Amino acid sequence: MGAGGGVTRSTLRQQIADALRDEVLAGRMRPRVEFTVKQIAEQYGVSATPVREALFDLSAQGLLESDQHRGFRVREFTVADYRSMVEARALVIDGVFRGIFDGTGSAPTVLAAHLPALVSVRRRAEEATRAALSGDLDILIGYDLRFWRELGAVIGNTYINDFLQRLRMQAWIFAVPYLRGDADVRDWLWNGHRELVEAITAADGPAVRAVLDAYYAHGMDWADRLAAGNPPHPGHG
Repeated sequence: MGAGGGVTRSTLRQQIADALRDEVLAGRMRPRVEFTVKQIAEQYGVSATPVREALFDLSAQGLLESDQHRGFRVREFTVADYRSMVEARALVIDGVFRGIFDGTGSAPTVLAAHLPALVSVRRRAEEATRAALSGDLDILIGYDLRFWRELGAVIGNTYINDFLQRLRMQAWIFAVPYLRGDADVRDWLWNGHRELVEAITAADGPAVRAVLDAYYAHGMDWADRLAAGNPPHPGHG
């Protein structure tokens, strides 16, 4: 807020970026559909400058693509891209948690400093698990992203946390169009959030790795299913 209580340009830029990110994650803005700064500015009733800045912010995060002459569009990821996201995420997460649960007995000490954060993470885990089991994508996406972002406080490395959060947003952008058209969507939504928090809180290294291994396998199994054309590519079937 500005000194007089008004919305600053920086705040407006962030609000527009957040609103557009939500639209993309919800699948309401689809790949291949191009839009301009002018169209978004008119949609939100604001000037072009904060809209342009917000769109470039989302492009820098890998969520949008820009063309100097045609405007912007949601980035379209392939199944191969998704596999790479899962692999990168697994490698980084595995390295982080191996550092915490490395057999030296340091895990309880490390986790003790983050018990308040883990209480909040547990609440996110409960909501995310409930949404996954019910197949409620709109609720799940928000809680899943919050869950992993807050769990990242245990890592204590903002660069790693930001990198992983970007991967998760990109993965959701890829996944949402498929999931919304899948009659078996509940079977393909990972719901191990609660199990992971319980294993971490108990400082049970083997259990943590087992949940994370299952998380990785779940992503790869779904990628295999998509590569086989079940369900077909959104809009191509």
